[in-house]
Parts: sequence; structure tokens; C-alpha cells
Amino acid sequence: MSSIDGVMRRKKLKRFWNGFKNNRMATTGAVILVFFSVAAVIGPVLFPYNPMEFGTVETILQPPSTTYYLGTDNLGRDIFRNLLSGARISLMVGILATLISMFLGTSIGIMSGYFGKTIDSVLMRVTDFFLVIPWLPLVLVLVAILGSSVWIIILVIGLTSWAGTARVVRSQTLSVKERPFIERARAIGADHSTIMMHHILPNVFPLVFANTILVTAVAIISETTLSFLGLGDPTRPSWGMMLHYAFQSGAASSGAYWFFLPPGLCVVLVVLGFTFLGYAFDEILNPKLRRR
Repeated sequence: MSSIDGVMRRKKLKRFWNGFKNNRMATTGAVILVFFSVAAVIGPVLFPYNPMEFGTVETILQPPSTTYYLGTDNLGRDIFRNLLSGARISLMVGILATLISMFLGTSIGIMSGYFGKTIDSVLMRVTDFFLVIPWLPLVLVLVAILGSSVWIIILVIGLTSWAGTARVVRSQTLSVKERPFIERARAIGADHSTIMMHHILPNVFPLVFANTILVTAVAIISETTLSFLGLGDPTRPSWGMMLHYAFQSGAASSGAYWFFLPPGLCVVLVVLGFTFLGYAFDEILNPKLRRR
């Protein structure tokens, strides 16, 4: 039986790889994200950056040159080094916040769809509350109360962005739990936790995986929004904080394009990469979309 499972697993992986490499959106998104991931990991090591080290009056808002590849900001700091350091913070916030969101959304969605009745009603009312309440005012209030450290921002984004995932996972769970293999699992004495973990979760995981990629893009935009509004962590400057400082210093009106353009383009490209990858995975893992 294990050898048969191994053969089936290898066939699925081969089918997935073939679909991935033949999908232009998937390969484009992967190239973009690999580039920024490598830059986030290696960049701050090769070009260390200290946000508390300011330049002199002569180095303030200097245009790109051989000394400063992307120019300097309003405090005389190297924008290129800041950009590489900000990549690590922005990607870290997006990924960790998404993990929290996916854990909550998947757990609540599976429990709601599997148990139904009262549990389903209570969990979905809580989910509806997070869906209908305006996201930005809620996050602003939470960050203002709890603080603006990077870990608080990760926690707040994760705790406020799970509702959509819960709804999607619940609908899939309602379909999966009616299939014959679930009835067989109950007949041989499998308990609820075993059925949810070993039978339902693997069947909804492709949907969760594709949704995770898309939610990561949303989390990065959320962090950028909070930082741009001045609620980011100034000791760990991200791309959003760079945009915040550029807006405060009037970089757009003064023509200092090198101050706001690089972080803005980085946010757009990373979000585009995650979006491409998310939609491509959904198409590859969803047979109905493949047939279309």
C-alpha cells in the first residue's frame, strides 16, 4: 500500500511540476519572488544598514551616483541599503502574518464546516463580524492601543485577515465531509480530530495553499499601508516606512524621485509576484480551471 501511495504521490508531483513550468504566470511570479527573497537574505549582509546612522548636510537628498546607487533620503541615509533592509522586514511581516491568518482561517473553517449546527452558526457569526467591520479603522485602533513594533503589526494583521480564508475553507469542507471515504472513516471508529486532520485537511490543503500566496500579498500591502500612515516600527524600516518618510519630506513635490520610486516599485513587484503565483497555483491545483 505504501508503494502505491508513493507512486501516486510522485505522479501528482510530476503533474504539478509540468503544470507549473508551462504556466507563464507561475514562472513569472516565481522569478520575481526568488529575486526579492535572495535580495532580502543576502543584501543586508553585503550592504549592512543602520537606520540610526544619519548622514551630513551635504549628503541629504543626493541623487543616484556611483557612491549612492539610488541616492540618499531626507536624513542622508543610503536608499539602496535601506531598500535591501526593508525587503527583509516587508517580506517577514507578510509571511508571518499570513501564517497566523492561515492557521486561524483554516482551523475555524474546517471546524465550522465539519461540525455544523450550533458550532457552525457561532463561528460564522464571528467570521461575518470580521468580514463586515471596516478593516483599516480596526487595525489602526489595535496598533494605536497595542503599539507599533513589528511583532505587534504582524499579530494585528494576522488576527484581522483570516475571515475570508475561513469562509472558503468552510465551503470546501461542507463538500468533502459528504464523500464516501469520510463515512468509511467514521464506520471504522475514527474520531473527529483524526477525520479533520487526516482526511479533510489534505483535501482542502491545495485551496489553502493557493489562498496563502494571495493573502501574503494582502499582508504586505497592509503593512505598507500602516507604515505609510506612520504606524510602522521606526527601528525596523520597511518599504512602507520609506514611503512615509518620502511623503513627510515632500520628495514628490521637490522632484526627489529616487526617494519614493524604488520602494513603491518594490511593493508593486512583490505583490504582483505573489498574485501571479497565487492565481497560477489555483489554476494548476483546480482541475475545473485547468479544463477551461
